Amino acid sequence: MRPFLLIIWLFPLWVTAQPDTARSSFFTTRLGEYNPTRTLVHNLLHTQLDLRFDPSKRQAAGTATLRLTPWFYPQDSLVLDAKGFLIESVTLLDTNRAKPGATPLPYRYADGRKLRIGLPRTYTRRDTFTVQIRYTARPDELPKTVRVGGATSDDKGLYFINPDGKEVGKPRQIWSQGETEANSAWFPTVDTPNEKMTQDFRLTVDNRYRTLSNGQLVSSTRNADGTRTDRWLQTLPHAPYLAMVAVGEFAYVRDSLPPTPDRRGLEVSYYVEPAYGPVARGIFGRTPAMITFFERAFGVAYPWHKYSQMVVRDFVSGAMENTTATIHQEGVQMDARQLVDDNSDAVISHELAHHWFGDLVTCESWANLPLNEAFATYAEYLWFEHARGRDEAELHRQSDLFQYLSEAETKQEPLVRYRYLDREDMFDSHSYQKGGLVLHLLRRVVGDEAFFASFKQYLTKNRFGTAELADLREAFETITGQDLNWFFDQWFLSPGHAVLRVEQAYASGALTLTVTQRQDSTGVGPGFVSAYRLPLLVDVWVKGQKTRYDIELNQARQTFTFPATQQPDLVLFDADQRVVGVVDHPKSKAERQFQFKNAEGYRARADALNLTPDEGNGFEDPAQVQTLLAALDDPLWRIRQLALSRFVNYTGPALGTLEPLVRVRATRDPKSAVRAEALATLATFRNPANSTVFKAALSDSSYAVVAVALENYLKNKPADANAVAAQYARTTTNGAVLGALAEYYADIADPRQYEWFNNTLARIKSGERYNFLLAYGKYLLLSTPTLQKRALPTLEVIARADASPYARFGAYQALGLLLDLPGVDKLRADIRATEKDEQLRAIYKQMGE
Repeated sequence: MRPFLLIIWLFPLWVTAQPDTARSSFFTTRLGEYNPTRTLVHNLLHTQLDLRFDPSKRQAAGTATLRLTPWFYPQDSLVLDAKGFLIESVTLLDTNRAKPGATPLPYRYADGRKLRIGLPRTYTRRDTFTVQIRYTARPDELPKTVRVGGATSDDKGLYFINPDGKEVGKPRQIWSQGETEANSAWFPTVDTPNEKMTQDFRLTVDNRYRTLSNGQLVSSTRNADGTRTDRWLQTLPHAPYLAMVAVGEFAYVRDSLPPTPDRRGLEVSYYVEPAYGPVARGIFGRTPAMITFFERAFGVAYPWHKYSQMVVRDFVSGAMENTTATIHQEGVQMDARQLVDDNSDAVISHELAHHWFGDLVTCESWANLPLNEAFATYAEYLWFEHARGRDEAELHRQSDLFQYLSEAETKQEPLVRYRYLDREDMFDSHSYQKGGLVLHLLRRVVGDEAFFASFKQYLTKNRFGTAELADLREAFETITGQDLNWFFDQWFLSPGHAVLRVEQAYASGALTLTVTQRQDSTGVGPGFVSAYRLPLLVDVWVKGQKTRYDIELNQARQTFTFPATQQPDLVLFDADQRVVGVVDHPKSKAERQFQFKNAEGYRARADALNLTPDEGNGFEDPAQVQTLLAALDDPLWRIRQLALSRFVNYTGPALGTLEPLVRVRATRDPKSAVRAEALATLATFRNPANSTVFKAALSDSSYAVVAVALENYLKNKPADANAVAAQYARTTTNGAVLGALAEYYADIADPRQYEWFNNTLARIKSGERYNFLLAYGKYLLLSTPTLQKRALPTLEVIARADASPYARFGAYQALGLLLDLPGVDKLRADIRATEKDEQLRAIYKQMGE
């Protein structure tokens, strides 16, 4: 699963080292009761499920036929997870007779969550038996969850989207979401990750709809009542939380992989809303190449019978790796022009990788969730490294590092932790981002060949089974021949991260580095690592020549000495940026300039650009300016973007040279993000002549560029401003462009635009509403109290119930501009108190609200 990542205002353009403040007294380690792996009393071998949906009641009528066997000890009863059902009957099927019979079974269902069934005799582990439950699933009548954190915003299992068709422009859909233990809200099962079953799902739907489920579609039968029954069969075992169903009107686009010695041709298919059918391959078309790459990287062929991806509305997470049938939230659905700016390869590769790490080999308990999520997160890095190059991969890893460090300011836990308060707590930036960072560090410690051979060992040994952390460690130890307890203890089983201070000195032909590990300097409690064992690289340049040294940290304070015939040009500590944590190593301007010209890799070049502007007119040091000007031609788009951002509001002596270069980047750079950054920087030069550049950029192929151009063109109030604004108000549906337009209308504060704001808000995708809502709040702030009061119900509904946390946060901030209205302060307090999303709650807390 990939959760929404709320990095709206927390993700700056620059990520710099954080000294010993990285672990403050503000964070907490949350310890609950020990949560063991669930004891398995029975083994669920197979589930046959017949489902017929009733959207008008938001219910599903089901017949579940389960084949089981006692796990080890003899059993005369059976307990199934079954949440909120109406139970019609429970019977034992005698499948051994020539004419199968059914014997009613006694059951108890007092709590509405556990179905306790009495069996007619005691069964041993050499017996199998089949029970059949007829029931009605009522997910919308389940008690509201008091608290849902982690990766999902709800846990009712089965969702009916726009079932009555009253929401104009929104398709009618039905879909499920099982992780962690929500599938038992729509079919009875043993709802735990350490169970594995095969399945046969038969879905009866209106004939106009498509269906999707796990495995292969083996038959599709039209019924006399205008419905159709689709049968989806999965013959390979997987965990119950990975089962899925989906129903709706979708365009179906099929790709495939050619046959290999291990399998016949593999179906790779995409289900999108009909309007996106023509661009489905633009969205997902790199999936076959990803499968081929992961098969080679992991050393194990894709193990399942197909791979489908579907986009649904109002999904309660970012995406979900249901076996053979991944579901994505609607944000991945982009038109051809949006795809100019970016694609969703990160989440697409993440969910695909789960089909090895999570689906083929499943964490045996939620405490071991990093065995699923750390690997899927690191697979994003691996795909970028393969498809886009090392620099792009390092840029992505830097984002992961920042995401983890941001969370670590308020929370530091072991990666594998059994004493969580709620299993949803496991779905955090520790299990995902930190886990991926730790795997990268492990790769650097053991080397590439051993690293990927250990992947294969782990996947092969635990194939179609479950695993815990010890299984991963043993796989690496089997391949490397090393005892790796030290690594797993400090990085998987201990909280925190490395906080390093590096001081350097040169005297008498020797370079001395003094390294202090400061992560335990605050003395916040047991369990933290006071001194990490860290094998690292140090690069030393003397007279323009680089020498690389291997060192190992293992003490709280250590000194390392290296030969040097003169004062080094540069010392690059942690030369390949493998440290999980922060490194504080002060450098002079001259050293940073040398670093940009000579050091390899995105992270080193980006850090070198983190120059300090002098007081007054930007950068007075000509060498600094020249370094930044050189960065405008860097091969990596992000470096060019960073350099442009450093010239914001520049008025120094190099402006005459700089401004034409920025114009070139605004019009000719191959990366739309750089063109947009160049336009934003150009606007800060306050040169009226640049208005022609902004107007020309309105025809750019990129929505992101058009949005920046439109905002800055209209900001200058040219004679045709109203006409240009009206044109975009009529024709565009893109959220970024509409956000820029909203800024213009907000500045004017014309009451006649109120209906435009409301109508436009209703048609923008949830995930694109954030900037628009901020502009709407600004518009309302400058409007009359009457208009402000009219807007309150709309903002409240979005802030409380929108599917996107971005939109909820935007509406909450807009309400913050209306605090003069009676009751708004109390309303915002209640919104904060009832918010379920853990990341959004953390943001509210960081805002001091």
